[in-house]
Amino acid sequence: MKIAVIGSTHAGTAAVTNMAKLYPEADITVYERNDNVSFLSCGLALYVGGVVHDPQGLFYSSPEELQNLGVTMKMQHDVENIDTVRRTIEATNLVTGEKIYDTYDKLVMTTGSWPVTPPIEGIGLDNILLAKNYHQANTIIERAKDAQKVTVVGAGYIGVELVEAFEKAGKDVRLIDGADRILNKYLDEEFTTMVEDDFESRGIELAMNETVQRFEGTNGTVSTVTTNNGKYETDLVILCVGFRPNTDLLKGKVNMLDNGAIKVNEYMQTSDPDIFAAGDCCAVSYNPTRGHMYIPLATNAVRMGTLAARNLIEPTMKHVGTQGTSGLHIFDFNMASTGLTETSAQLLDIHVKSFTTKDKHRPGFMPTAEEVMLKVTINPDTRRILGAQVISKADVTQSINTMSVCIQTGMTIDELAYTDFFFQPHFNQPWNFLNKAGLEAQSQEPKRMPELV
Repeated sequence: MKIAVIGSTHAGTAAVTNMAKLYPEADITVYERNDNVSFLSCGLALYVGGVVHDPQGLFYSSPEELQNLGVTMKMQHDVENIDTVRRTIEATNLVTGEKIYDTYDKLVMTTGSWPVTPPIEGIGLDNILLAKNYHQANTIIERAKDAQKVTVVGAGYIGVELVEAFEKAGKDVRLIDGADRILNKYLDEEFTTMVEDDFESRGIELAMNETVQRFEGTNGTVSTVTTNNGKYETDLVILCVGFRPNTDLLKGKVNMLDNGAIKVNEYMQTSDPDIFAAGDCCAVSYNPTRGHMYIPLATNAVRMGTLAARNLIEPTMKHVGTQGTSGLHIFDFNMASTGLTETSAQLLDIHVKSFTTKDKHRPGFMPTAEEVMLKVTINPDTRRILGAQVISKADVTQSINTMSVCIQTGMTIDELAYTDFFFQPHFNQPWNFLNKAGLEAQSQEPKRMPELV
């Protein structure tokens, strides 16, 4: 059996590692554009900020390690065409220019995603950089040495993490986003306001509700950013405006969402039974809505890649779906979310109800106790939990992993009120704050009059 794998970051590396062990007789070939595999881009800001000193720690595998498993590694090879009828692949060796032609019995697409680059005037100027892979991270570090005024465009996870890194490095930092607040895809306003206030107290300039219209430069290097609301001097621009799936190779050949994300079934199989897909190039089953969503997270990618390997020959193990669970540490705050927020529910035209509680993370008799804010979103008709968000200076983010399980299993807010959690004063209170969210939901229910016989 000939297996071809295109792309080897999170999903690809997970798929290849498992396939090499599951199918030792198979002929497995990996095609990868870069000269490395398995780069943890979620650690990019930590690397840029100097928290991670040895970048090799951001790789959990290598071409040599995969090759030692018996895999043929075609590094720095760009796949240019896939004929799904003849099951052939055409690629180019980016070092020598040599054309490569190959065949496959099973194809695993793990081509990932790529940063969105808007068609903005002047975007080709020097010192306007993207933030995705290892080489881009190194370029950011090198260019930032001589930059004092840094502009980050895009207030998602990577954007705000880079803002933190640059502020700690003593740079003058400005964050621009077309939305009215930061992190709007992950947290509701009462959470993001806390982070924004913290940013501004540190001298970080927020330019929300602003869209970049053009870049201007001096001697070919960016020097100003013009938005619909102003003009800002800058020495360096980092674009973090989102990602798009890398799926052009299969356009019109397998079913996709409108944004190009490949649709897969619960066994990671595309509409072509001999093609499997996993990771950031895919749409994933989203439990809160019971539909397909594009959620490019490393956690989703490694699970999907592992399942693609296990199900390659025959359906063996189903994907249980995702809640889009994620977490973030920014300056003094720890925050995490899972499932639907009120904001995302409104965009999807889904009617929800939310309950917010504030409490200390452990008893008042302890030397220190930090405030925790938790918000749980439910279906008001079924009472089923659809989402949760938490923020605190204490690290209580693991509670959102618990809430993710609640969503996945269909738990109701009323069941959450009386779920068994341990109590130990070092960690929490006799009534866990998750319980209290359930109790709060019950307290807001109208009291029912007993029926008269």
